[in-house]
Amino acid sequence: MKYFGGCDVGSTYTKCVIIDENGKIVANTTIRSKINAEISAKDALEQTIKQVPLNSISDLTYLVGTGYGRNKVPQADENISEISCHAMGVHVTNPEVKAIIDIGGQDVKGIAIDKDGTVQTFAMNDKCAAGTGRFFEAMANAFECTLDEFSNLSLTAKNAIPITAQCTVFAESEVITLVGEGKPKDEIAAGIQQAVAKRCFVMAKKAGATDKITLSGGCAKNMGLKKAIENVLHIKVVDLNVDPQLMGALGAAEYARQKGM
Repeated sequence: MKYFGGCDVGSTYTKCVIIDENGKIVANTTIRSKINAEISAKDALEQTIKQVPLNSISDLTYLVGTGYGRNKVPQADENISEISCHAMGVHVTNPEVKAIIDIGGQDVKGIAIDKDGTVQTFAMNDKCAAGTGRFFEAMANAFECTLDEFSNLSLTAKNAIPITAQCTVFAESEVITLVGEGKPKDEIAAGIQQAVAKRCFVMAKKAGATDKITLSGGCAKNMGLKKAIENVLHIKVVDLNVDPQLMGALGAAEYARQKGM
C-alpha cells in the first residue's frame, strides 16, 4: 500500500493528513503552530507517521506542503498554495460544493471550485485581522471563555447588539465596554457573529455562491458564525463529513496522490 501526505503549515495551527492510494484518510494531526514553521511541520508529520505502518517521513510515496509555511515542510516533493489545496480538499469531500469561505488565522478567502477540484476564481481579505481566527480568539478572551464556549454563546440570543468597530483592537474594546455595562453576553456575541458574516458577504459573492457554500478552516467549527452566515447571506452552509480544519492538508495529500500514483 502506498501512502501520500499533505502538510498545511498555518499561522495558528499546523495540520497533517495521510491518505492511502484509494484516497482514504488513514491518519491526521492538528497541532498549535510554533514560531519556527519547519519545526511545526516536522512535529505534525512525525505525529501523523506514527499512526500508520511507516517508519519515517521519507517512507511517504509523495508529500505536498501547503499553507503560509509550505516552503518549510521537510522532505516535501513540492508545495502548492493553500487556496488550491482547500479547493481540492472540499472537492474530494463533497464534489457538489462549488464555493468556499476559508477563514484562517490571519485572513479570509472566498474560493470558487471548478468541476475537477481546481480553483476557478478567488478573493482574499488579508489587510485586516477582523473576522479571522485571531479575531475570534480576541473576542473569546474579552468574554473570558474558550473558543468553543464563545462559538455557541450566540445561539441562545433573541437579539443581536451591533458591533460597530471594524478593527480587532477597537472591537475588543467595544465588547469589553458592553460586557462591563451588563449587556446580555449572548446578544453581544450574536452581534459579533453578525458583523463577521457581513464581512464574508463579498467573499461569498466573489466565490460565485448562489444557493450553498461551505466553510473551511478552524473557524468553520464556530456554530454561531455558521448560523449568522446563513441568516445574513440567505444561503445554506453545507457541513463537511471531515474536520473542516483539515481541508488544506487533505487537498495537499490528494494532490500528492495524483502526482505520486
